[in-house]
Amino acid sequence: MATTGPATPKQPLTLPDHSLIAATVEARLPFQGQVKSLTPLAGDASNRRYFRIELTGPSVRSVILMQLAEAEAFKQSEEAVSGATHHVTELPFLNILSHLSKAGLSVPRLYHYDQVTGLLYLEDFGDLTLSDACREASEEALEARYAQAVDALVKMQVKATSPVDPNCLAFHRSFDVPLLMWEFEHFLEYGIDVRQGVLMDDEDRRQIRGAFEKIAELLVGEPHVFVHRDYHSRNLMVDGARLGVIDFQDALMGPATYDLASLLRDAYIKLDEALIDRLINRYLDQMAAHRQGWTNREAFRRLFDFTSIQRNLKAAGRFVYIDRVKGNPKFLADIPRTLGYVQRNLRKYPELEPLRKHLARYVPELE
Repeated sequence: MATTGPATPKQPLTLPDHSLIAATVEARLPFQGQVKSLTPLAGDASNRRYFRIELTGPSVRSVILMQLAEAEAFKQSEEAVSGATHHVTELPFLNILSHLSKAGLSVPRLYHYDQVTGLLYLEDFGDLTLSDACREASEEALEARYAQAVDALVKMQVKATSPVDPNCLAFHRSFDVPLLMWEFEHFLEYGIDVRQGVLMDDEDRRQIRGAFEKIAELLVGEPHVFVHRDYHSRNLMVDGARLGVIDFQDALMGPATYDLASLLRDAYIKLDEALIDRLINRYLDQMAAHRQGWTNREAFRRLFDFTSIQRNLKAAGRFVYIDRVKGNPKFLADIPRTLGYVQRNLRKYPELEPLRKHLARYVPELE
């Protein structure tokens, strides 16, 4: 088993060669067109860059251009990985894309991959994320969109988990205790040490780590399914009636509650608690229809809440990391909401009160 941290931040990417792109569009894509414009798109927290290629011609459509930080950058994930002793010979994005496409998931079509230059020409799902679509939506519309996201998650967990595909990278890595603890430690380092500018008391750190290990062991003890790892409202694209799934290259095997917690305890949009209850029941009803349901729904809800604590703490630490290491502060505003979820769940379970008290000494949002 190998666990590694994220790659060292790279230098800013140089702009892709316009003439090369024009030649590729005319000769390599499955439809005819010429480049009309190349527009940079708002970046995420990754070392990739995205552009939209607007086309003219008989088959007018737009194309998304993904530019890798390095042509061979696929050899190291930006996230920590665990159990990945499998020899990586293919770009993880393409490897997982192929698997999800075969499973019938709505993922972008690959038109062409220029491996030498690290440029991928992909189907354009548009600019409307689930987060943006829900910002001004009515309660009914918001619930309908999230119900669609839950349905897509069920399909992914059922169709992408079985049968096992030994060629898919996700089946060679998993959420184990060391990886879950790496994510917890990411929060301790960046969510406390760096964010607060103080070192924790040794006894507090020992008590907190002990509680984190119990949560990690609880999650690892559950049956594992295919996990997207970043299944939230900014990685789901509303394209008319279709909901497109993107940013899946870090997929692995893990607890069924991980992606559900990412979706319903989203750092970017706060859902009503009654809606969360209904969506969890929708998920369980659909999984039961596939004979993969939980007979004890109370136990599932407890596992969901504990998963949410782990996921939200990791996200809060990650947001500080992205600010301090990558120089991108745009996620800092989402930290209070994210830690608010943690505070609610820690207070919900009496056995977690000691953990809350130890953390609250360093994290005011958990008071």
